[in-house]
Amino acid sequence: MQFSKKAISNEQLIDLYKSLLFPRMIEEKMLVLLRQGKISKWFSGIGQEAIAVGATKALDADEWIMPLHRNLGVFTTRNMPLNKLFKQWQGNKDGYSKGRERSFHFGSKEHHVCGMISHLGPQLAIADGVALAHKLKKEKKVSLAFTGDGGTSEGDFHEALNTAAVWDLPVIFIIENNGYGLSTPTNEQYRCNSLVDKATGYGIKGIQIDGNNIIEVFETIKEAREYCISNQKPCLIECMTFRMRGHEEASGVKYVPKELFEEWEKKDPIKNFEQWLLSEKILTEEEVNAIKTVTKNHIEEELKIGFEGEVIRPNTAEEISDVYATKNELEALVIDNSSNDYKNVSEKASEKKYINAISDALEQSLQRHDNFILMGQDIAEYGGAFKVTEGFVQKFGKERIRNTPLCESAIVGASLGLSLKGYKSMMEMQFADFATVGFNQIINNLAKIHYRWGQNADVVVRMPTGGGVGAGPFHSQSNEAWFAHTPGLKVVFPSTPTDAKGLLIAAINDPNPVIFFEHKALYRSVSELVPDEYYEIEIGKAKHVKAGEDFSIITYGAGVHWALEFQQKNPSYSIDIIDLRTLLPLDYDAVQSSVMRTGKVILFHEDTLIGGIGGEIAAWISENCFQYLDAPVMRCASLDTPIPFNIQLEKNFMANTRLGEVVEKLLSF
Repeated sequence: MQFSKKAISNEQLIDLYKSLLFPRMIEEKMLVLLRQGKISKWFSGIGQEAIAVGATKALDADEWIMPLHRNLGVFTTRNMPLNKLFKQWQGNKDGYSKGRERSFHFGSKEHHVCGMISHLGPQLAIADGVALAHKLKKEKKVSLAFTGDGGTSEGDFHEALNTAAVWDLPVIFIIENNGYGLSTPTNEQYRCNSLVDKATGYGIKGIQIDGNNIIEVFETIKEAREYCISNQKPCLIECMTFRMRGHEEASGVKYVPKELFEEWEKKDPIKNFEQWLLSEKILTEEEVNAIKTVTKNHIEEELKIGFEGEVIRPNTAEEISDVYATKNELEALVIDNSSNDYKNVSEKASEKKYINAISDALEQSLQRHDNFILMGQDIAEYGGAFKVTEGFVQKFGKERIRNTPLCESAIVGASLGLSLKGYKSMMEMQFADFATVGFNQIINNLAKIHYRWGQNADVVVRMPTGGGVGAGPFHSQSNEAWFAHTPGLKVVFPSTPTDAKGLLIAAINDPNPVIFFEHKALYRSVSELVPDEYYEIEIGKAKHVKAGEDFSIITYGAGVHWALEFQQKNPSYSIDIIDLRTLLPLDYDAVQSSVMRTGKVILFHEDTLIGGIGGEIAAWISENCFQYLDAPVMRCASLDTPIPFNIQLEKNFMANTRLGEVVEKLLSF
């Protein structure tokens, strides 16, 4: 291994050595503790320390890094106290995640380190979002994300690199190529000669380096950082290295040929650097021993504090409250139209269709928040598939109204990255059906991040949804129940223009991720007087649409209009109609009040029956309102089939075709 001082001072070289030695000595101590049964699990990065340490040293302290589970050197080089790191690894209350996360699945806003999830690839897109924020703010900064050789096979890798290339983002992607994805060797992972070759396919700069040479890593990342900033372009760096332990300690290393260990032992990043420092007389043997003694004593002192970490005593109220970030008080007018029966709530109002109310909410929010960014396929000059954002790019510019590649996962991840830098963002799924390809980012990153380590996700995902437009199985699904099952998300589904505007503004002002459903069939078929002003309607509060005594219909979205049409056609019935408006969190008080008024309930939704939100509410009513019931809780939903294309088949599929039958069955009790 060849080292060269270049322009690095002796003091910097010694500092690099200390930074490199620290995580190695921590790991060696952790392996002892593991054998003693004092810790439960460990993912070793022994042999790879130069990459994490060198890359972190090359960045400014306020530049975000997205590390993985073999990057202890990132955490130590960012001066995160070892005692608190150890408490984190032990699952103590006063670790970085209050005992809610394992090993390196946590982050710290203070140290600009973003916590990983087990799926590896999604971290790369978050780096895109942070880099976009730097670009928008005209900051001379980069973001940096790690992945392994195995992670380069994931779709998130390709989406993140493509998005960074198309948007010219100052982001550094590092591949730690250690030869194995758990036990699968690289010859079963890819067929290109080198992973860095992939850079060419995205039109970005690619560099392959010796990942065990701390000076080469440090200097290369410094140069890459300058390149990304000055050219406003991304860079891919493949660091060749080797993992000297198993994927994690329990997995062992039997699948690795012995000669590989012998070969890479000679390339040990610390031993080689240490010998070079000695040979160059930058350090003496006595100084090396003194550094090791000081480091060993520091580790022992920190671990002593770490072992005294507070034991977890579960607090259910705290667990629930930490799922969502707290919303600050805002200057927006809050309208309570929860029992307004579709009457206008303001003197200053205009007749608007549902789709125009959505546009109004976005436009007024763009005017109110200069840190609010819109992203989606075809939303700029074209105005979006449904023309919701038509004319926006002329008013607000292409930096804020951003066309995206067909990279749903990367754009959701980029939205989260923007949030790390204090931005608000709206990502439009062209159709709610397409959320499946961004599902991991929504479910595992957006939804869980605040609970895991206190980072909010100020993101709205707009979801044009529903049938009635003859669009078939991939453009008409009602998939809201997928998301209503996920703690950490808020799921909103307005049925009227007034609610659509007020709830969308509230969603944009909410620091938590909001999945905002908009029924396509309502876009241009429903209109009413909508307040012209900037206002919010409270998320999580249902609307009492119509008072009645015979039975209740609890519904949302198109179901509200179907229920009202049914009432008009059947004036002899006195129906109590509740529009849930928000599916997570649910307004159980409104549900209970309706049950108490009528004693007979139909849960009514366009979604299919099995697994629909109606089943959850029916169970809750049975558990909490049984004494008020005069009949079993009934559900009316669409068929348990994919939604068909043919108009007649689609009508047969829809829940509203069976509402009369369910009403008769309910009233027979």
